[in-house]
Amino acid sequence: MSTPSSIRIFHIIGNETSELASVPFELPAKGFLWLACTRSYFSEQLGSLQLALQKLSGAPLVDLHVSDLLNAQLPSHYDYTSQYDLLVIRRLASTPSQVGTAALAAARRTAAAKPLNEAPRISTTPVGFAAWERVLLSVHPEDCTVRDGYARRLLQFAKTGTPPLAAEAPDLGQISDATQERLAREDKAFRNPGSSPTPGGLQPIRLPLSPADLMMRVVNIIVDNYLDLRRELSRHLDQWQSALLSPRKRIANWQALLEARLSLHQLDEICEDQRAAVQDWVDALETWPQPEAPSAQRELEALKVRSRDVLEHIERVVHHVRRLEQSTETAVQMHFSVQSNRANDIMRTLTTITAIFLPLNLIAAIFGMNFEFIPLIHKEDGFWWAMGVMAVITVALIGFFSYKRYLTRTGR
Repeated sequence: MSTPSSIRIFHIIGNETSELASVPFELPAKGFLWLACTRSYFSEQLGSLQLALQKLSGAPLVDLHVSDLLNAQLPSHYDYTSQYDLLVIRRLASTPSQVGTAALAAARRTAAAKPLNEAPRISTTPVGFAAWERVLLSVHPEDCTVRDGYARRLLQFAKTGTPPLAAEAPDLGQISDATQERLAREDKAFRNPGSSPTPGGLQPIRLPLSPADLMMRVVNIIVDNYLDLRRELSRHLDQWQSALLSPRKRIANWQALLEARLSLHQLDEICEDQRAAVQDWVDALETWPQPEAPSAQRELEALKVRSRDVLEHIERVVHHVRRLEQSTETAVQMHFSVQSNRANDIMRTLTTITAIFLPLNLIAAIFGMNFEFIPLIHKEDGFWWAMGVMAVITVALIGFFSYKRYLTRTGR
Protein backbone atom coordinates (compact mmCIF):
# COMPACT_ATOMS: atom_id res chain seq x y z
CA MET A 1 0.00 0.00 0.00
CA SER A 2 1.22 3.52 -0.73
CA THR A 3 1.67 6.00 2.04
CA PRO A 4 -0.45 9.18 2.04
CA SER A 5 2.57 11.24 1.01
CA SER A 6 3.32 9.07 -2.04
CA ILE A 7 1.31 11.49 -4.17
CA ARG A 8 0.26 15.07 -3.61
CA ILE A 9 -2.11 17.01 -5.85
CA PHE A 10 -2.25 20.80 -5.95
CA HIS A 11 -4.58 23.18 -7.72
CA ILE A 12 -2.88 26.50 -8.47
CA ILE A 13 -4.85 29.46 -9.76
CA GLY A 14 -3.52 33.01 -9.64
CA ASN A 15 -2.24 33.59 -6.11
CA GLU A 16 -4.19 30.71 -4.58
CA THR A 17 -3.07 27.16 -3.94
CA SER A 18 -5.12 24.27 -2.56
CA GLU A 19 -4.17 20.65 -1.99
CA LEU A 20 -6.61 18.01 -3.21
CA ALA A 21 -7.31 14.76 -1.38
CA SER A 22 -7.34 12.50 -4.44
CA VAL A 23 -6.44 12.48 -8.10
CA PRO A 24 -9.16 14.34 -10.03
CA PHE A 25 -10.53 13.10 -13.32
CA GLU A 26 -11.78 16.49 -14.46
CA LEU A 27 -9.93 19.75 -14.94
CA PRO A 28 -11.00 22.73 -12.81
CA ALA A 29 -12.50 25.70 -14.61
CA LYS A 30 -9.36 27.80 -14.10
CA GLY A 31 -5.77 27.32 -13.09
CA PHE A 32 -3.73 24.15 -13.46
CA LEU A 33 -2.98 20.94 -11.55
CA TRP A 34 0.31 19.66 -10.15
CA LEU A 35 0.46 15.89 -9.59
CA ALA A 36 3.65 15.08 -7.65
CA CYS A 37 4.25 11.43 -6.82
CA THR A 38 7.06 9.08 -5.87
CA ARG A 39 8.56 6.68 -8.37
CA SER A 40 7.17 3.66 -6.53
CA TYR A 41 3.66 5.14 -6.51
CA PHE A 42 3.96 5.94 -10.20
CA SER A 43 4.89 2.31 -10.89
CA GLU A 44 2.13 0.85 -8.72
CA GLN A 45 -0.67 3.18 -9.85
CA LEU A 46 0.39 3.63 -13.47
CA GLY A 47 -2.96 2.50 -14.87
CA SER A 48 -5.06 4.91 -12.80
CA LEU A 49 -2.61 7.78 -13.41
CA GLN A 50 -2.67 7.19 -17.16
CA LEU A 51 -6.46 7.22 -17.05
CA ALA A 52 -6.47 10.46 -15.05
CA LEU A 53 -4.02 12.07 -17.48
CA GLN A 54 -6.20 10.98 -20.38
CA LYS A 55 -9.22 12.63 -18.75
CA LEU A 56 -7.34 15.78 -17.69
CA SER A 57 -5.19 16.48 -20.73
CA GLY A 58 -6.50 14.26 -23.50
CA ALA A 59 -3.10 12.58 -23.94
CA PRO A 60 -1.52 10.05 -21.54
CA LEU A 61 2.18 9.34 -21.39
CA VAL A 62 3.62 7.26 -24.19
CA ASP A 63 5.23 3.97 -23.19
CA LEU A 64 8.80 5.15 -23.84
CA HIS A 65 8.34 8.15 -21.55
CA VAL A 66 6.81 5.91 -18.87
CA SER A 67 9.99 3.82 -19.00
CA ASP A 68 12.07 6.99 -18.73
CA LEU A 69 10.21 8.14 -15.61
CA LEU A 70 10.59 4.71 -13.99
CA ASN A 71 14.32 4.43 -14.79
CA ALA A 72 16.36 5.44 -11.73
CA GLN A 73 19.61 5.41 -13.76
CA LEU A 74 18.47 7.68 -16.58
CA PRO A 75 20.67 10.76 -17.21
CA SER A 76 19.20 14.23 -17.54
CA HIS A 77 17.48 14.70 -20.88
CA TYR A 78 14.58 16.42 -22.65
CA ASP A 79 11.95 15.03 -25.02
CA TYR A 80 8.56 16.12 -26.28
CA THR A 81 5.38 15.12 -28.05
CA SER A 82 2.70 17.24 -29.66
CA GLN A 83 0.78 17.19 -26.35
CA TYR A 84 3.38 17.53 -23.61
CA ASP A 85 7.06 18.10 -22.82
CA LEU A 86 9.19 15.64 -20.83
CA LEU A 87 12.19 16.79 -18.79
CA VAL A 88 14.34 14.57 -16.57
CA ILE A 89 16.85 16.25 -14.24
CA ARG A 90 19.12 14.41 -11.85
CA ARG A 91 19.18 15.93 -8.38
CA LEU A 92 21.52 15.30 -5.48
CA ALA A 93 20.39 12.30 -3.48
CA SER A 94 22.02 13.72 -0.36
CA THR A 95 22.20 17.50 -0.26
CA PRO A 96 22.85 20.16 2.40
CA SER A 97 19.11 20.84 2.37
CA GLN A 98 18.52 17.41 3.88
CA VAL A 99 21.03 17.72 6.64
CA GLY A 100 19.76 20.64 8.67
CA THR A 101 21.64 23.73 9.77
CA ALA A 102 23.11 22.41 13.03
CA ALA A 103 24.14 19.05 11.58
CA LEU A 104 25.65 20.73 8.54
CA ALA A 105 27.71 23.08 10.73
CA ALA A 106 28.94 20.12 12.80
CA ALA A 107 29.86 18.22 9.64
CA ARG A 108 31.84 21.21 8.37
CA ARG A 109 33.72 21.48 11.68
CA THR A 110 34.58 17.79 11.50
CA ALA A 111 35.71 18.17 7.90
CA ALA A 112 37.86 21.16 8.86
CA ALA A 113 39.54 19.11 11.60
CA LYS A 114 40.33 16.27 9.17
CA PRO A 115 40.20 17.96 5.77
CA LEU A 116 41.98 15.33 3.71
CA ASN A 117 40.25 12.17 4.88
CA GLU A 118 37.18 12.13 2.69
CA ALA A 119 35.87 14.18 -0.23
CA PRO A 120 32.18 15.15 -0.52
CA ARG A 121 30.45 12.20 -2.15
CA ILE A 122 28.09 12.80 -5.05
CA SER A 123 25.03 10.60 -5.40
CA THR A 124 22.20 11.60 -7.71
CA THR A 125 18.72 10.43 -8.55
CA PRO A 126 16.42 11.54 -11.38
CA VAL A 127 13.33 13.72 -11.06
CA GLY A 128 10.99 13.54 -14.06
CA PHE A 129 8.51 16.15 -15.26
CA ALA A 130 5.77 15.89 -17.87
CA ALA A 131 4.15 19.27 -18.59
CA TRP A 132 0.85 19.58 -20.46
CA GLU A 133 -0.96 22.85 -21.04
CA ARG A 134 -2.78 22.70 -17.68
CA VAL A 135 -1.30 19.66 -15.93
CA LEU A 136 2.16 19.02 -14.50
CA LEU A 137 3.18 15.50 -13.49
CA SER A 138 6.39 15.14 -11.51
CA VAL A 139 7.95 11.84 -10.46
CA HIS A 140 10.33 12.08 -7.50
CA PRO A 141 12.53 9.71 -5.50
CA GLU A 142 11.12 8.34 -2.27
CA ASP A 143 12.31 11.18 0.01
CA CYS A 144 10.64 13.95 -2.08
CA THR A 145 12.39 16.73 -0.15
CA VAL A 146 12.30 19.14 -3.10
CA ARG A 147 8.61 18.50 -3.71
CA ASP A 148 7.58 18.77 -0.06
CA GLY A 149 9.74 21.84 0.58
CA TYR A 150 8.31 23.79 -2.32
CA ALA A 151 4.75 22.55 -1.72
CA ARG A 152 4.90 23.71 1.90
CA ARG A 153 5.72 27.21 0.77
CA LEU A 154 3.06 27.23 -1.89
CA LEU A 155 0.46 26.46 0.76
CA GLN A 156 2.00 28.95 3.16
CA PHE A 157 1.75 31.66 0.52
CA ALA A 158 -1.91 30.79 -0.08
CA LYS A 159 -2.61 31.24 3.65
CA THR A 160 -0.52 34.29 4.53
CA GLY A 161 0.49 35.94 1.24
CA THR A 162 4.15 35.52 2.20
CA PRO A 163 6.31 34.82 -0.88
CA PRO A 164 7.21 31.16 -1.46
CA LEU A 165 10.50 30.15 0.18
CA ALA A 166 10.51 33.35 2.22
CA ALA A 167 7.97 31.94 4.69
CA GLU A 168 8.62 29.60 7.59
CA ALA A 169 12.03 30.93 8.53
CA PRO A 170 12.81 27.99 10.87
CA ASP A 171 12.56 25.63 7.90
CA LEU A 172 14.89 27.49 5.57
CA GLY A 173 17.42 24.70 6.03
CA GLN A 174 15.19 22.63 3.75
CA ILE A 175 16.23 24.74 0.75
CA SER A 176 19.75 25.71 -0.29
CA ASP A 177 21.13 29.18 0.39
CA ALA A 178 21.46 29.89 -3.33
CA THR A 179 17.81 28.99 -3.87
CA GLN A 180 16.61 31.27 -1.08
CA GLU A 181 18.57 34.23 -2.44
CA ARG A 182 17.46 33.62 -6.02
CA LEU A 183 13.78 33.13 -5.25
CA ALA A 184 13.69 36.17 -3.00
CA ARG A 185 15.00 38.12 -6.00
CA GLU A 186 12.87 36.49 -8.68
CA ASP A 187 9.61 36.77 -6.76
CA LYS A 188 10.06 40.54 -6.95
CA ALA A 189 10.50 40.35 -10.70
CA PHE A 190 7.43 38.33 -11.69
CA ARG A 191 4.33 40.24 -10.62
CA ASN A 192 0.61 39.86 -11.22
CA PRO A 193 -0.11 42.08 -14.22
CA GLY A 194 -3.85 42.07 -13.51
CA SER A 195 -3.72 43.16 -9.86
CA SER A 196 -3.91 46.65 -8.52
CA PRO A 197 -0.66 48.27 -7.46
CA THR A 198 0.35 48.32 -3.83
CA PRO A 199 1.05 51.64 -2.02
CA GLY A 200 4.72 51.27 -2.82
CA GLY A 201 4.03 51.08 -6.55
CA LEU A 202 4.69 47.31 -6.83
CA GLN A 203 2.15 44.64 -7.69
CA PRO A 204 1.47 41.46 -5.70
CA ILE A 205 3.83 38.54 -6.10
CA ARG A 206 2.68 35.73 -8.39
CA LEU A 207 2.76 32.00 -7.93
CA PRO A 208 3.74 29.81 -10.91
CA LEU A 209 1.80 30.91 -13.97
CA SER A 210 1.70 27.56 -15.78
CA PRO A 211 2.84 23.94 -15.45
CA ALA A 212 6.01 24.78 -17.40
CA ASP A 213 6.70 27.72 -15.08
CA LEU A 214 6.29 25.51 -12.01
CA MET A 215 8.51 22.86 -13.57
CA MET A 216 11.34 25.35 -14.12
CA ARG A 217 11.04 26.70 -10.57
CA VAL A 218 11.47 23.20 -9.14
CA VAL A 219 14.33 22.50 -11.58
CA ASN A 220 16.03 25.69 -10.41
CA ILE A 221 15.87 24.46 -6.81
CA ILE A 222 17.55 21.23 -7.91
CA VAL A 223 20.27 23.09 -9.80
CA ASP A 224 20.92 25.50 -6.94
CA ASN A 225 21.77 22.56 -4.68
CA TYR A 226 24.67 21.88 -7.05
CA LEU A 227 25.88 25.44 -6.42
CA ASP A 228 26.10 24.62 -2.70
CA LEU A 229 27.92 21.36 -3.46
CA ARG A 230 30.32 23.36 -5.61
CA ARG A 231 31.25 25.42 -2.54
CA GLU A 232 31.87 22.27 -0.49
CA LEU A 233 34.12 20.80 -3.18
CA SER A 234 35.94 24.11 -3.53
CA ARG A 235 36.64 24.25 0.21
CA HIS A 236 37.85 20.66 0.26
CA LEU A 237 40.17 21.12 -2.72
CA ASP A 238 41.52 24.40 -1.33
CA GLN A 239 42.65 22.45 1.72
CA TRP A 240 44.22 19.83 -0.53
CA GLN A 241 46.12 22.50 -2.43
CA SER A 242 47.42 23.99 0.82
CA ALA A 243 48.59 20.55 1.92
CA LEU A 244 50.18 19.78 -1.45
CA LEU A 245 52.18 23.01 -1.44
CA SER A 246 53.21 22.81 2.21
CA PRO A 247 56.96 22.02 2.44
CA ARG A 248 56.55 20.35 5.83
CA LYS A 249 53.53 18.15 5.09
CA ARG A 250 53.84 14.64 3.71
CA ILE A 251 50.90 13.39 1.63
CA ALA A 252 50.13 9.75 2.32
CA ASN A 253 46.42 9.44 1.51
CA TRP A 254 46.52 9.88 -2.25
CA GLN A 255 43.35 7.82 -2.57
CA ALA A 256 41.35 10.67 -1.00
CA LEU A 257 42.69 13.12 -3.58
CA LEU A 258 41.84 10.68 -6.36
CA GLU A 259 38.28 10.40 -5.02
CA ALA A 260 38.00 14.20 -4.92
CA ARG A 261 39.09 14.44 -8.55
CA LEU A 262 36.67 11.67 -9.53
CA SER A 263 33.90 13.62 -7.78
CA LEU A 264 34.75 16.64 -9.91
CA HIS A 265 34.64 14.55 -13.09
CA GLN A 266 31.32 13.04 -12.04
CA LEU A 267 29.84 16.46 -11.27
CA ASP A 268 31.07 17.74 -14.63
CA GLU A 269 29.32 14.89 -16.46
CA ILE A 270 26.09 15.38 -14.49
CA CYS A 271 26.02 19.10 -15.21
CA GLU A 272 26.80 18.55 -18.88
CA ASP A 273 23.75 16.30 -19.17
CA GLN A 274 21.68 18.89 -17.31
CA ARG A 275 22.89 21.67 -19.56
CA ALA A 276 22.09 19.68 -22.71
CA ALA A 277 18.58 18.89 -21.42
CA VAL A 278 17.79 22.47 -20.39
CA GLN A 279 19.30 23.84 -23.61
CA ASP A 280 16.98 21.57 -25.59
CA TRP A 281 14.08 22.89 -23.51
CA VAL A 282 15.12 26.51 -24.16
CA ASP A 283 15.38 25.79 -27.88
CA ALA A 284 11.92 24.21 -27.81
CA LEU A 285 10.50 27.33 -26.14
CA GLU A 286 11.67 29.40 -29.10
CA THR A 287 9.46 27.31 -31.38
CA TRP A 288 6.29 27.89 -29.36
CA PRO A 289 3.74 30.06 -31.20
CA GLN A 290 3.57 33.65 -30.02
CA PRO A 291 0.31 34.19 -28.10
CA GLU A 292 -1.92 37.07 -29.05
CA ALA A 293 -2.94 38.22 -25.57
CA PRO A 294 -0.44 40.62 -23.93
CA SER A 295 -0.66 38.79 -20.60
CA ALA A 296 0.12 35.46 -22.27
CA GLN A 297 3.05 37.06 -24.07
CA ARG A 298 4.43 38.30 -20.76
CA GLU A 299 4.02 34.83 -19.25
CA LEU A 300 5.91 33.23 -22.14
CA GLU A 301 8.72 35.80 -21.91
CA ALA A 302 8.93 35.23 -18.14
CA LEU A 303 9.19 31.47 -18.75
CA LYS A 304 11.99 32.00 -21.26
CA VAL A 305 13.83 34.25 -18.80
CA ARG A 306 13.48 31.70 -16.03
CA SER A 307 14.65 28.88 -18.31
CA ARG A 308 17.72 30.85 -19.39
CA ASP A 309 18.41 31.59 -15.72
CA VAL A 310 18.42 27.85 -14.96
CA LEU A 311 20.77 27.27 -17.89
CA GLU A 312 23.08 30.03 -16.65
CA HIS A 313 23.21 28.45 -13.17
CA ILE A 314 24.20 25.10 -14.67
CA GLU A 315 26.90 26.74 -16.76
CA ARG A 316 28.26 28.45 -13.66
CA VAL A 317 28.63 25.07 -11.97
CA VAL A 318 30.31 23.57 -15.05
CA HIS A 319 32.71 26.51 -15.35
CA HIS A 320 33.63 26.36 -11.67
CA VAL A 321 34.11 22.58 -11.70
CA ARG A 322 36.46 22.78 -14.66
CA ARG A 323 38.40 25.56 -12.99
CA LEU A 324 38.72 23.39 -9.87
CA GLU A 325 39.95 20.50 -12.00
CA GLN A 326 42.61 22.70 -13.58
CA SER A 327 43.73 24.20 -10.27
CA THR A 328 43.89 20.76 -8.65
CA GLU A 329 45.96 19.39 -11.52
CA THR A 330 48.24 22.42 -11.27
CA ALA A 331 48.62 21.92 -7.50
CA VAL A 332 49.55 18.25 -7.99
CA GLN A 333 52.17 19.18 -10.60
CA MET A 334 53.55 21.91 -8.34
CA HIS A 335 53.67 19.42 -5.46
CA PHE A 336 55.81 16.99 -7.45
CA SER A 337 57.93 19.87 -8.69
CA VAL A 338 58.56 20.96 -5.09
CA GLN A 339 59.38 17.38 -4.12
CA SER A 340 61.77 17.12 -7.05
CA ASN A 341 63.51 20.36 -6.04
CA ARG A 342 63.74 19.09 -2.48
CA ALA A 343 65.30 15.84 -3.69
CA ASN A 344 67.73 17.82 -5.83
CA ASP A 345 68.73 19.92 -2.82
CA ILE A 346 69.36 16.80 -0.78
CA MET A 347 71.40 15.14 -3.51
CA ARG A 348 73.41 18.31 -4.09
CA THR A 349 74.19 18.60 -0.40
CA LEU A 350 75.20 14.95 -0.16
CA THR A 351 77.35 15.27 -3.28
CA THR A 352 79.06 18.37 -1.89
CA ILE A 353 79.78 16.67 1.44
CA THR A 354 81.17 13.65 -0.43
CA ALA A 355 83.39 15.94 -2.51
CA ILE A 356 84.73 17.57 0.68
CA PHE A 357 85.63 14.23 2.26
CA LEU A 358 87.19 12.70 -0.83
CA PRO A 359 90.65 14.41 -0.42
CA LEU A 360 90.52 13.68 3.31
CA ASN A 361 89.90 10.00 2.60
CA LEU A 362 92.76 10.08 0.10
CA ILE A 363 95.19 11.49 2.69
CA ALA A 364 94.00 8.99 5.31
CA ALA A 365 94.43 6.15 2.80
CA ILE A 366 97.99 7.25 1.91
CA PHE A 367 99.11 7.39 5.53
CA GLY A 368 97.37 4.09 6.18
CA MET A 369 99.52 2.26 3.60
CA ASN A 370 101.60 -0.57 4.99
CA PHE A 371 105.02 0.88 4.03
CA GLU A 372 107.91 1.23 6.47
CA PHE A 373 109.10 4.62 5.20
CA ILE A 374 106.40 7.28 4.65
CA PRO A 375 107.03 11.03 5.04
CA LEU A 376 105.95 12.38 8.45
CA ILE A 377 105.04 8.88 9.68
CA HIS A 378 107.90 8.69 12.19
CA LYS A 379 107.94 12.37 13.16
CA GLU A 380 106.58 13.49 16.48
CA ASP A 381 104.49 16.28 14.93
CA GLY A 382 103.56 14.35 11.78
CA PHE A 383 99.98 13.71 12.98
CA TRP A 384 99.33 17.41 13.54
CA TRP A 385 100.79 18.30 10.18
CA ALA A 386 98.40 15.84 8.50
CA MET A 387 95.41 17.13 10.50
CA GLY A 388 96.33 20.72 9.63
CA VAL A 389 96.49 19.93 5.92
CA MET A 390 93.10 18.18 6.14
CA ALA A 391 91.59 21.17 7.94
CA VAL A 392 92.93 23.61 5.36
CA ILE A 393 91.59 21.48 2.51
CA THR A 394 88.19 21.21 4.23
CA VAL A 395 87.87 24.95 4.83
CA ALA A 396 89.00 25.72 1.30
CA LEU A 397 86.48 23.34 -0.24
CA ILE A 398 83.63 24.59 1.96
CA GLY A 399 84.49 28.16 0.98
CA PHE A 400 84.66 27.26 -2.69
CA PHE A 401 81.33 25.34 -2.65
CA SER A 402 79.66 28.14 -0.73
CA TYR A 403 80.90 30.65 -3.29
CA LYS A 404 79.40 28.46 -6.02
CA ARG A 405 76.15 28.23 -3.97
CA TYR A 406 76.33 24.44 -3.88
CA LEU A 407 75.41 24.46 -0.19
CA THR A 408 72.49 26.90 -0.52
CA ARG A 409 68.99 25.42 -0.29
CA THR A 410 66.38 26.37 -2.86
CA GLY A 411 64.12 29.11 -1.45
CA ARG A 412 60.50 28.18 -0.63
